Amino acid sequence: MSLAETLLLAISLSMDAFAVAIAAGVGSPRADRRTAGTIALFFGGFQTLMPMVGYLAAGAFYGYICHFDHWIAFVLLAFIGGKMIYEAATGDGCPRAVDLGLRSLLVLALATSIDALAAGVGLTFLCASIWLPALTIGVVTFAFSFVGFLFGRRLGCAFGRKMEILGGLTLCLLGLKILGEGLIGG
Repeated sequence: MSLAETLLLAISLSMDAFAVAIAAGVGSPRADRRTAGTIALFFGGFQTLMPMVGYLAAGAFYGYICHFDHWIAFVLLAFIGGKMIYEAATGDGCPRAVDLGLRSLLVLALATSIDALAAGVGLTFLCASIWLPALTIGVVTFAFSFVGFLFGRRLGCAFGRKMEILGGLTLCLLGLKILGEGLIGG
């Protein structure tokens, strides 16, 4: 996986966390750097760990599915991307206020990193190392979440939805690219 592909994957996977961070910024009475840092640490941390979990879990089964791995990666990325697009397109418009307590942050961080878990599974099938993608995904998510929270009020409701749609489209296109490479090369 090239650095450009890794960055595209990281940006795409960070869109859910970015949208939630915007919602938190819009719904927060005081958008300060400390709160933004806390949210960014939770989201970035989970986005770093979840691909590793998916990678390790799928690695145990790779020998059984290596002949159709490109199809699995395609289906996972297309499903995740399609889900992101659907949720952004069918949402009620404006993000709701978000509870920023510890329990809520854990749930939100987990919920926004499920797609990163699936991406880790997909990376197993590409025979790629997990370290650089996982760290890149985490750092990009941290940065997007931090900025998203601080500028949530200024960015408004529509921007978060557009970014989530863009992230979903990027994941779908990345899935098509992997499928094409698998069909041509395999």
